[in-house]
Amino acid sequence: MAPVLLAVAHGSRDPAARTATRALLRLVRSLRPELTVRCGFLDLAQPALAAALAHLSGAQPILVPLLLGTGYHVRVDLPAALATADLPPTHLAPALGPHPLLAEALADRLAEAGAPADAPVVLAGAGSSDPSALADTARMAELLATRLGRPVAPAHLSAAEPTPHQAVAALQAAGHPAVALAPYLLSPGFFARRAATTPARWSGAPLGAHPAVARLVLHRYDQAHAATRLAAAA
Repeated sequence: MAPVLLAVAHGSRDPAARTATRALLRLVRSLRPELTVRCGFLDLAQPALAAALAHLSGAQPILVPLLLGTGYHVRVDLPAALATADLPPTHLAPALGPHPLLAEALADRLAEAGAPADAPVVLAGAGSSDPSALADTARMAELLATRLGRPVAPAHLSAAEPTPHQAVAALQAAGHPAVALAPYLLSPGFFARRAATTPARWSGAPLGAHPAVARLVLHRYDQAHAATRLAAAA
């Protein structure tokens, strides 16, 4: 049998964030009904990751981070959780982003918000003090710019600059009065509300249960599953 897909979400006090995570995983299950899909949270929601791993004791799950960049959680917290559960490093999939499938989802969210095809875009990531996470957001901005065929400026909702407000203002000062904002976030919550306060004329919704995101979750799972098989055969 294929290993369980254990999705690992950040967690939030906002019930809408948990609802969005459940909706995304329902979509993942619908794409691959034969696969067992479970979820654990790093913080602020239940089940906690440790409890989810304990419940799957002996099942050798593949952990798929529902995280958009390779920050501290992916580099430190999740490998530590694997070690505690006596699982090899190959059982951790890469972070979801950056990836062209996310550019597909972001472009759709902008279109749903009514953003025209010629409006420059600010990509608003959650932000981090981790340079690798900031680099991932910058790379995602490049992928989205390629997808849209117009400029995309990366910005950060915490811990780094430019902020979305600064990035929108810079584009306006450069002669673009109508700017679109693409929240580079998986779910509603604190950061999504902060992103909504910018003076951008159009603002997309968080990625949520978008089909491209669901396909990406399965792609990351498949990558890690292939790595585990190679390691077992070595």
